[in-house]
Amino acid sequence: MKPQSWVFAISGTFFGLLVGWIIGSQRVGPAPAPPVQTAATASPAAPAPAPIDQQRVATLEARAKAEPGNVAVRVELANLFYDGERYELALPWYEEAFTLDPTSSAVSNDLATCYHYTKQPDKALAQLDKSLKINPTDIQALLNQGVVRAFGKNDLNGAAEAWQKVIAIAPSSPEARSAQQGLDGIKSQHGSTPAGAGAPGGGGS
Repeated sequence: MKPQSWVFAISGTFFGLLVGWIIGSQRVGPAPAPPVQTAATASPAAPAPAPIDQQRVATLEARAKAEPGNVAVRVELANLFYDGERYELALPWYEEAFTLDPTSSAVSNDLATCYHYTKQPDKALAQLDKSLKINPTDIQALLNQGVVRAFGKNDLNGAAEAWQKVIAIAPSSPEARSAQQGLDGIKSQHGSTPAGAGAPGGGGS
């Protein structure tokens, strides 16, 4: 299954640099729209976007039209476009899939990702809220919530809060390591996390 979280496309060092860029831009006035990073640009060794198989797309689109209740075919279509970094084309298929199955946090997270990459941070955050209603301890949704708040809304307090929750819930997870890198990037600029919050403690399930 396609990864649900775009954060893993960002290396630890690059993650910290992006946080630093946002904080730096806040010092000199309103920040310009933050750059949207993809797996292809996050690391020199990252693979190029997957080529889109147009024949497969046509076949799936025909099936989707013939089978209006088929969630899986819509998700597969969305994944094809997502993997080819055509997020604007993936988005409506994820929307349809989630409408048909509003209990799928995986689809919800991927839909939020597409909103983020198409520069709709408010929709991305609203969709991540839906993911967290489905599963309040969804660490990928929380990690992504922090990314959107930091890079889409320049809300470092909100980002830090989301990332602290990731660490509290699953302190030994890869998501927690990414969250800690984000917090470290904020702390390196501020001297502390926003609003004076310290690093979260361990524990969690």
